[in-house]
Amino acid sequence: MPGSAGFQVVLQGSCWLLPPDAEPVQLGVGDVVFLPHGTGHTLADSPETPVTAPACGVSEGPGSHASDSVDRSAAGGPVTVVLCGAYQLDPSRTHPLLLTLPDLIHLPADAPRDPRLRAAVDLLAAEVEYPRLGTDGVVPALLDTLLLYILRSWLDEQPARGDATGWAAALNDPPVTAALHAIHRDPAAPWTVAGLAAEAGLSRAPFARRFAMLIGRPPLGYLTWWRMTTAARLLRTSDAPLRTIAGQVGYASEFAFANAFKRTHGTPPGAYRRRS
Repeated sequence: MPGSAGFQVVLQGSCWLLPPDAEPVQLGVGDVVFLPHGTGHTLADSPETPVTAPACGVSEGPGSHASDSVDRSAAGGPVTVVLCGAYQLDPSRTHPLLLTLPDLIHLPADAPRDPRLRAAVDLLAAEVEYPRLGTDGVVPALLDTLLLYILRSWLDEQPARGDATGWAAALNDPPVTAALHAIHRDPAAPWTVAGLAAEAGLSRAPFARRFAMLIGRPPLGYLTWWRMTTAARLLRTSDAPLRTIAGQVGYASEFAFANAFKRTHGTPPGAYRRRS
């Protein structure tokens, strides 16, 4: 489903994930599957089992959510317990990294991985199975944390190639990563290509070529995109005046900020805030 993503984590037992247009994937305890684009799929005990129910997808609704699913045997005992969750994404604000991910990411439990991914799964499973005071606040935070650890684990698995491009390569490239950190840390700073090149430890021209090759847009183009993405988040989540938000994303005047925002989002910031 466009604008959605989902995950499955096997907590007990085993099963098969049956994508519509790919080979079946066998899952065991601790396996994590992430579907960045909300691809429909089926969980079954065997690839040969006839599927009579609709394939799993990501349900509609804002934000993110998680639940557990238990497949029980005829005797009533649990056979497979799966923790599943969903993220609702606005395509206009989705980070380019998510758009470049494959349809299915499988992180087997027996593969070397960051132990913090397992810890996030355990904490989320405990909150879903045994909800307590504050669970409604804890679960969304854990879902965000889990997503970050899934992405980290996948990025760590990507082979380093000299000719690689895209966000996976960019986030494994120290100079470009240093420039990205600088932009994200202080989007209001008066960044120039030369200033970002200094953060990257490169001269101006080689840095600009390297950044554009890996990120897919020039440094100042990405800076503007990040500023407008940050501004959109502030408009949705705060009551700060427009002049304050303009300053937080590097614009000296509210007028210049409004023009830049409208060019990016197709609507003035005030109308965007009211609509959101």
